[in-house]
Amino acid sequence: MAASVVLGLAMVLTSALTGALTPTVKLSQMQAEFKLETMIPAAFADWTVDATVVPLKVDPERQSVLEKIYDQTLSRTYINKAGERVMLSIAYGGDQSRALQLHLPEVCYVAQGFDMLKSGEGALATRFGALPVRRLVARQNSRIEPITYWITVGDKAVKSSFERKLQRLAYGLSGKIPDGMLVRVSTIQADEPGAYRLQDRFVGQMLDVLDGKDRVRLLGTPGQGG
Repeated sequence: MAASVVLGLAMVLTSALTGALTPTVKLSQMQAEFKLETMIPAAFADWTVDATVVPLKVDPERQSVLEKIYDQTLSRTYINKAGERVMLSIAYGGDQSRALQLHLPEVCYVAQGFDMLKSGEGALATRFGALPVRRLVARQNSRIEPITYWITVGDKAVKSSFERKLQRLAYGLSGKIPDGMLVRVSTIQADEPGAYRLQDRFVGQMLDVLDGKDRVRLLGTPGQGG
C-alpha cells in the first residue's frame, strides 16, 4: 500500500515537473519580423547575384521535410568581377525544439549523392569577432565543393552538437523555445585553402554591409559565440 502511494506521488511529481519545464514561448514571436530576401543584399562590395547557377537543390521528398522545419530559406549564387562564384544558402527556423532541428549540411549533401571527404571545426575571423564554423569538403563525381557553415541557436553561434543541446536546454529552463539559423557558403573548386579564403572574404564583405540587428541574426550576440 505504502509503495503504491509513493509511486503515485512520484508519477504526479514527474508530471508536474515535466509540465513546468516544457517551454511554451517561442523566442521568434518576441522579436521583430524580418525577411531573408531583403535582409541579404543582392549586390554588395563587388558581388552580384548570378541567376545562372543554382545552389544545391534537394529532391521533392526532402524539400517537403525541410519546409516543415524552416520558416524561411534563401539560396543564391554570387559572382564578382574576377569571375569567382560563391553559393550562399541560409535557413531560418523559428522553432528549435527537439522535433524541429536544423538539418546539417553533412546530412543534406550525402542525401543528394555526395561523398563527404572532410569535416572539421574552424574559426572564421570577422571584424565582429571570430565565428565558430565547420569546414567540409564534398564530392560528387568530378565536382569538388569546399563548404563553410555555422549555426546559431537563439542569441549564440554554436560549434558542436553538444553546445546546441546546451543552448536549447538553457532556453527551455526559462520557458522559451529558441529559433535557429544555418548559414552555408560553398564554392566549386579543388583548391581547398583558396576556397576557404574566398569564402571568408565573401562572408566578411557581406557582414560589413548589414545593419547591426541583421548582423546579430546571422552571428548571434557579439561575445556570445563559441
